[in-house]
Amino acid sequence: MYPQQELNRLADRKAALRRDIAFRRAQCAEAAARVARPLEWLDRMLAFWRQLSPLAQFAAVPLGLLVQRTVFPRLKILRTLVRWSPLVFAALRLVGRAAAFSAGRLGKTSPTSRN
Repeated sequence: MYPQQELNRLADRKAALRRDIAFRRAQCAEAAARVARPLEWLDRMLAFWRQLSPLAQFAAVPLGLLVQRTVFPRLKILRTLVRWSPLVFAALRLVGRAAAFSAGRLGKTSPTSRN
């Protein structure tokens, strides 16, 4: 049916393809393990956080801010962000609503939108 030489060449090619696939599979596994390390750390931290009682979780936030203030006394960006974030979010929400309202209003009265 097929000459033996062609069958041998196909077998060699198949073996080479299998080696390439195994090599690339190992590379992908290594890259996935490297990517998963921070996720694994985050998962462990979330599991630890869930094991804490609700009272301890409630106390952890002020304690964390106190530690942040003592370790980084000049770094006040977190405090500033927490203080101004409600105002910024309200302003962004207001701007978004105004833009949506004006876009809807312009879309209804615009002469180019009539067909």
